[in-house]
Amino acid sequence: MSIDPNMDSSILTAPNAELAGLMAEVLARGGSFRFQASGFSMSPFIQDGDTLTITPAPAQLRPGDVVAFRQPSTNRLLVHRIVQVSAQGFLTKGDNSTGTDGFVEREGIIGRVLQVERHGKTGRMSLGLGRGVIASLSRRGWLIPLLRRMRSVRHIFEKRSRP
Repeated sequence: MSIDPNMDSSILTAPNAELAGLMAEVLARGGSFRFQASGFSMSPFIQDGDTLTITPAPAQLRPGDVVAFRQPSTNRLLVHRIVQVSAQGFLTKGDNSTGTDGFVEREGIIGRVLQVERHGKTGRMSLGLGRGVIASLSRRGWLIPLLRRMRSVRHIFEKRSRP
């Protein structure tokens, strides 16, 4: 783990495996863990650069919960949405991903996303009541096409409202 000299001195940077280990240690002691998301697999609900607050996972996780976990095949830390719960474990998928990550066993779940901060504002839209709907749409492969359609409609209205 190292401090990036180009960043605020209160921000630590760490390789993925070290970040996962540090997060697991903090959460095991009952604390919460904040870090900056990187990547686009959860866009638009979680974007590159957003600050995530992770808390210990509750006893019962449900479809729609966004969790931090170690991907079984690579042991990399990921933050993705649970789209299905079964006897095999938790099927996870990024909101902006076409494929799933496979099933993650309970022991592989490090924590659950409590909040997302973007540009100093806290949001919970994708973590609240609509999270189950998002998970269902994602599992069926309908979320990405729906979001694209919504963006194109919004773009049309933005063009019409310009002088």
